[in-house]
Amino acid sequence: MSGRVLITAGASGVGRAMAEAFDAAGAQVWVADVDHVALANCPAHWNRSRVNVADEAAVAGLFAEIEAAWGGLDTLCANAGVAGPTALIEDVALGDWRACLSVNLEGAFLCAKHAAPILKRQRSGAVVITSSTAGQYGYPNRAPYAAAKWGMVGLGKTLAMELGPHGVRCNVICPGAVEGPRMEGVLEREASAKGMTRDQVYAGYAAGTSMGRFVEGHDIANMAVFLASDAARLVSGQVIAVDGHTVNPDPKV
Repeated sequence: MSGRVLITAGASGVGRAMAEAFDAAGAQVWVADVDHVALANCPAHWNRSRVNVADEAAVAGLFAEIEAAWGGLDTLCANAGVAGPTALIEDVALGDWRACLSVNLEGAFLCAKHAAPILKRQRSGAVVITSSTAGQYGYPNRAPYAAAKWGMVGLGKTLAMELGPHGVRCNVICPGAVEGPRMEGVLEREASAKGMTRDQVYAGYAAGTSMGRFVEGHDIANMAVFLASDAARLVSGQVIAVDGHTVNPDPKV
């Protein structure tokens, strides 16, 4: 595929897998991330910007830079997110709640806000939002994260309605548990909160899917590339789980 693609949190994890997949498909890639070390380790031919997606001035500057360099944008992958705290609702500090929603939900909103005028002028393009199966089922001890991810689903549905008349599509991907460092942190915190071992929590997440396994970054990346491609030209407003089929979001193993 050809095209100009921005991926937030694109220097590592699922975002890095997306960037690699779009690059392999022939797209021009721009990654935005807060991690300067991860950005420095990205391929030299990728455009790279250090940006906090919860900072509107920084996000506005990023899109101005993209327009100046590329003259437009074809795909926004609003992928930035943080895991947030693991605690019962009565133990969640307001600051932790706000920090989780700020990056996950407000970050996606700010990127969509500043991408929309560009995409509407072109009368073409795609927005792909990375939510979570937490945005479909909810998870105990993860109220801030689940609330943010549910909000991202609503944001994506609304964007599809607003942008569709301008030829722009929006879809939401809901990954299940994804192998990688961020999930390892979730497993350790949940194990501590539930009085279980890390391996017991891991087994529980896997047992909650009919396929009995975690997903990997490239599984999410492949879906993002498809949703941005002409093969999905009439796919919009959809919430697509890439999760090995969740059958129980809170199994007791």
